[in-house]
Amino acid sequence: GPAVWAVGAGIGVNVDGSTELDGRCCSQLGHNRDVPVTVTAVELAAHLRRLRRSIPGTIFFAIDGECGAGKSTLANWLADTLGGATVVCLDDFARPTIPGWDRQRMIRQVLGPLRVGRPGRFSVDWATDAGAEWHDVPTGGVVIVEGVSATWQDLAARWDLTVWVSTPGDVRLMSGLARDSDAMRRQWLDVWMPEEDAYVADERPAERADFLVVGA
Repeated sequence: GPAVWAVGAGIGVNVDGSTELDGRCCSQLGHNRDVPVTVTAVELAAHLRRLRRSIPGTIFFAIDGECGAGKSTLANWLADTLGGATVVCLDDFARPTIPGWDRQRMIRQVLGPLRVGRPGRFSVDWATDAGAEWHDVPTGGVVIVEGVSATWQDLAARWDLTVWVSTPGDVRLMSGLARDSDAMRRQWLDVWMPEEDAYVADERPAERADFLVVGA
């Protein structure tokens, strides 16, 4: 979806690209705390840089949020800002024969191999439910997985960092229809948004996230 978050509100960016938050430890920024901390995209990028310096190997980062919240835009902005990051969109794991997206295939083709130091590789064509172009996910960098229900609890132990993008429903609907056309309004209102409401009620992803990024 389109960007709905402020990239640098209230954050001083230094000449070297760091921010005034770079001196804080992870616990002060909310990582692995009981209550998530609201941050801007710049603060999030600064924290990911610190993680990349302190954790050897691949960094696993999940961006969750409802449809139209701005997850894809945030993920792509972070990848461009960090350099060397790979974005994996969960829409590429959706299939017409299963609800939501194929979590087991995601584990088998991406998260599982990366966890043991092997590159990930995935492919699917949603319309035909068959193989299509292959996408490689290299080891050693930041892997940004973005999509609705990215932080599903059966995947919780696989993330080094999680964020929930919180955007009002009317803004999300407007963004979605601008992308998908008004012909999809009933699909949004009758199918996708109720499904996402059920996920939020059952899984409480915003409460479990390390950080919150607030849309407008």
